[in-house]
Amino acid sequence: MAPIPFERPARAGRSGPASVLNSVTGRLLLVALGVSAVALTLKLTDALDYLSFAALAENRVWLVDRVGALGWAAPLLFVLVYALSTAFSMPTGLLLSTVGGFLFGTLWGGLLNVIGATLGATMIFLAARTVLGNLLSARAGPFLQKLEAGFRENEVSYMLVLRLVPLFPFWLVNLAPAFLGVRTSTFVGGTFLGIIPGAFVFASVGTGLGAVLATGGTPDGSALLQPHVIIPIAGLALLAMIPVVLKRVRRPAAHLEKLP
Repeated sequence: MAPIPFERPARAGRSGPASVLNSVTGRLLLVALGVSAVALTLKLTDALDYLSFAALAENRVWLVDRVGALGWAAPLLFVLVYALSTAFSMPTGLLLSTVGGFLFGTLWGGLLNVIGATLGATMIFLAARTVLGNLLSARAGPFLQKLEAGFRENEVSYMLVLRLVPLFPFWLVNLAPAFLGVRTSTFVGGTFLGIIPGAFVFASVGTGLGAVLATGGTPDGSALLQPHVIIPIAGLALLAMIPVVLKRVRRPAAHLEKLP
């Protein structure tokens, strides 16, 4: 299926090439500022050096001390990094969700994960409805037909299901609703509520790994069989099984519909 052309709706009270140019320039400037903010944040915090589990284990004490030294700025900085990485579709979501628990504990880490992911997803959702829509639709276009029927039937419940169940990539579920006319309130609400289970499960995994490292253990072998580690991992396994269960449930239903 060819990429669906994206057209920005006309806005009342604005006409002429100058206003269009100013609108486009302003939005591109915001994008440029966002990219610069990401680069500056990563540079100042050396975050790229710590975006791996091995680096987290090696630098755990330093990272925990840095979080304590930054105080209230630490969670804000984490949310900023999470939001911008999500907005630019960087493949760091699972790692950052685990880092949230590693640095802030299950409760606060899970909450920060939800806030950061929701903000970032909303940023790219809104960007897809602006001048960037033409560019982003080329990436999401081939998948839109698969999602369109579900959104037309019930956009609220379908948005929630897509966030609860990892049937499609996170970046696709950020873009497709923008091109299919989903309301912003539905997108934000469905995203916030739908990612809560996964966000807290990964935060719990991060907390468990931090506890293992704090006792001098290594994240392998018997150390990973502790309840605070194995229970979140079991939760991840259950989340991963949901798409399989849904497919099995849908097959008999589809078969019955075809019967005369």
